Amino acid sequence: MAWHAGAGLSQDYSSIPFMFSTEQFVWKPSIYVENSVEDLSVITDLYTPMRIGKFGKIRWSTSAIYKVNCESDIRFYPLDSQSCEIITTTASYTAQEIRLKLDTNPVSLMYYTENGEWELLSVESEKPIDKIMGEEPFTKVIFRVNMRRRPLFHVLNTMFPVALMAFLIPMAFKLHVDSGEKMGYSLTVLLAYAVYLSMISENIPSTSVSICFISIYLASTLAVATIAVLFVIIVINVYHTSEDREIPSALESFAFCLEACFCKQGRKTGQKQSKIAPSPDESIEKQPGVVDDVTKQDEKEEEMTWKRLACLLDRFFFITFMATIGISTAAFIVIISLKIISY
Repeated sequence: MAWHAGAGLSQDYSSIPFMFSTEQFVWKPSIYVENSVEDLSVITDLYTPMRIGKFGKIRWSTSAIYKVNCESDIRFYPLDSQSCEIITTTASYTAQEIRLKLDTNPVSLMYYTENGEWELLSVESEKPIDKIMGEEPFTKVIFRVNMRRRPLFHVLNTMFPVALMAFLIPMAFKLHVDSGEKMGYSLTVLLAYAVYLSMISENIPSTSVSICFISIYLASTLAVATIAVLFVIIVINVYHTSEDREIPSALESFAFCLEACFCKQGRKTGQKQSKIAPSPDESIEKQPGVVDDVTKQDEKEEEMTWKRLACLLDRFFFITFMATIGISTAAFIVIISLKIISY
C-alpha cells in the first residue's frame, strides 16, 4: 500500500505523510520469543498503533516484558557476569515467506536507565543460520545482553560479615566451662551461619550446573561450626567427669603429649623438678619425712586430672579450628581476589 505522487492513483494523497492503523486491519508476521519461559504466544498488541508511511513502510513499536531462559554461571557470585539471549523466530512461516533481517542499529538504548544491581556491558545482535524443521527452513534473529553484577552491596553485606563470623567459631574454646556460656555461644554462631546460608540461597539462582564458591565456603564453615559444637559438648563432659574415675592410659599419654607441645609442665619436667624441689640445705634433704612429703606432692601435681585434661583439649581444639578457618578463609579470599583482578 502506497499513496505517494508516483503511485499512479486517481487522486493526489501525497500531502498525507503517514496514517495510523492497528493489527486488526493490517497484516503482520507471526513472530514469537523462542526461549520464553512463561508465554510462547505470538507477539501481539491490539492497542499499539502501526505507523504507515506513504511509501508503504510500516513501523510498529510494540512493548512487552519477557522472561527468557538464560544459562547463568554463578561460580564467582557476587562477582559474576551473565549473558542472556532473546531469540525471536517466525511461527508457521518459512524462510521463503518471511525473512527476518537486522537493522543497522538493531538495539536502541534510548530508554535504558542504570540498574543498581547490574551493569550493562554490551548489547549484541546476530543473524544465525536458518534452522531446519522438517524440510523447511525457518529464520530467526538473536539479541544478546551482556551484563555483570555490581558487587559492592554483596561484599559489604554478605562476604565481609561471613568472613568475620568464621573466626568466632574457635573462640568457643576460649570460654571457661564454669562460665556457663560455652554451649550457648557455640549454638548462637551455628544458627547465625545457618541464617546467612538461607539468605544467600534465596538470592543465588537455583542451578546445579555451577555452584558458587561462597556457597561452598559457607557450607564448609557451617560443617566446621557443627563439629565445633560436638567438641564443646565433649570438653564440657570431660570437665565435669568425677575425679574418682580413672583416666585411660592412652588418653593420659595424649594429654601429656599435648602439654609438652604447648610448652607446659610435662611429665619429664615434673620429674626433674621433683628432684630439686626440696630446699638446697643438705640437712633438710637428709630428713626422710620432708623428702617423702615433697616427692608425694610433686607426684600429685604431676597426675593428670579431668579438669586439667579439659583445659588441654580446649587449647588443642582452639588451635585446630583456628587453623582450619584461617586456611579456608585464605583460600576463599585468594579465589575472589584473582577474580577481582580480571573483573
